[in-house]
Amino acid sequence: MNPQGAHKLPFDRPGGRDVGGSDGSGGDVEMGSRGHTVVADKVIEKIAGQVAGDASSAGGSSGGFFGIGAHADLSARPKASVELTGNIATLSVEVGMLYPVPLRQATEALRQRIRAVTELTGVEVRQVDIKVSWLTTGAETNGRRRLL
Repeated sequence: MNPQGAHKLPFDRPGGRDVGGSDGSGGDVEMGSRGHTVVADKVIEKIAGQVAGDASSAGGSSGGFFGIGAHADLSARPKASVELTGNIATLSVEVGMLYPVPLRQATEALRQRIRAVTELTGVEVRQVDIKVSWLTTGAETNGRRRLL
């Protein structure tokens, strides 16, 4: 039985056995007798956000209270959410990007980078939805227009 918001990871080995088990004999131990690993949805969300934030052109929002007064911050972790169905995940990531950037190429590169969550968690990522919520030049403007 899995707790709400958690996911059991299947670690299948050929023959259902693992070498060098903890039974003290140094022999094989049945996989079912060793227990299981549970990864919560929030953990997958944080890993996806961190992986997305490691991209140099993507960031999140920081500050504010319940989203009011938040500001663009390329060093903040982007917001991520996950929808799990068995061992298959659909990730949604909300990011901000550095302007000017070709959005189609940048989001595709970010999508490929986020697919690394599969290797990090053991959960198969089938779909990555990316919402670009803001663009920034990276320069502090202090509310004033910059003349070109």
